[in-house]
Amino acid sequence: MNFLYSKWTPQSLTDEQRLQQLISLFSYLTLQTSGDVEQALEWLRQLAGQYGIFTEGMTLEELIEKLKEMGIIEEIEGVPSLTAKGIQQIRKDALKEIFTSLKKGTIGSHDNPATGKGIERLSETKKYTFGDAPQNIDIPSTMTNAFKREGIENFSLEEDDLEVYETEHLSSCATVLMIDISHSMILYGEDRITPAKQVALALVELIRTKFPKDYLACVTFGDDASLVSLAEIPFISVGPYHTNTKAGLELARHLLRRKGNINKQIFMITDGKPSAMYDENKMLYKNPFGLDPRIINKTLDEATQCRREKIVISTFMVAHDPVLIDFVEELTQANKGRAYYSHLNNLGEFIFVDYIRNRRKKFNTF
Repeated sequence: MNFLYSKWTPQSLTDEQRLQQLISLFSYLTLQTSGDVEQALEWLRQLAGQYGIFTEGMTLEELIEKLKEMGIIEEIEGVPSLTAKGIQQIRKDALKEIFTSLKKGTIGSHDNPATGKGIERLSETKKYTFGDAPQNIDIPSTMTNAFKREGIENFSLEEDDLEVYETEHLSSCATVLMIDISHSMILYGEDRITPAKQVALALVELIRTKFPKDYLACVTFGDDASLVSLAEIPFISVGPYHTNTKAGLELARHLLRRKGNINKQIFMITDGKPSAMYDENKMLYKNPFGLDPRIINKTLDEATQCRREKIVISTFMVAHDPVLIDFVEELTQANKGRAYYSHLNNLGEFIFVDYIRNRRKKFNTF
């Protein structure tokens, strides 16, 4: 029996690591094809022919079998498609990709830094005050205080002896992620929709694993706005649509209104100027050139209404048109929100940093 050896280097990968890389690549390609597994596999085949990505002992056919064994894809009437586990795998890969790009120190434990009557016990203690939970009493510190006051032989316990553990306020958050699906998101050969979906999926995975009690919804907006289930995010595609930002904000606001008195926020990913809205007759009024005063004013009215309902809008622009930037600054001022002008490669970093910040504090009352 003959064996073929190669020199080990720090960059060498195990078979499992190479498999995970291929699965992550498959996940990303599936996002680009809006969930078309057959097309994603064909692109993998082309990449293999051009760059030799399967030269480490695995063929495309073997990868397909692995994906089936792992329950990531299945064949329905001979056509491969994603399973529920496959969609979850895409979310995990998206989260891993986003967190890999984060700068050291931008992500912490995501808790509110204020102390008080929360549910997460800290190591620090404080003097007991009326209303502190009995289960948070620090017995050793309390006994020590009593012994110091009266000694062991004359033991007695008074209220001033009681010490309790500090607890953290763990804030809850309701978030609506708005994704622009107008035609400009794929215009001039630049793919802006795939990174937007990648960020959305990473947010879903983050919240489901770290903050399971938080609310997250996804809204797409083109000519109109639609609520999209979290499972449908990989299949979102761009259409021949205008940009009805007003409809997106209005739907997001209605969704958040039901969430009661908790932190509420909208993350809006867009690259286009508002160019459409529904008029008083429910007819779509549009101006493909954008920045029509009639459309802009109604959009700003919606941003102002969000502010009144204590909903903070964070706008993430994936384009750098100076006229567009002027509009975003006007919208941000109307809402007293935030605006970020990000490159597609660090879009995820900006969104996640902001999400964590919003969990650490209560929003100001406007």
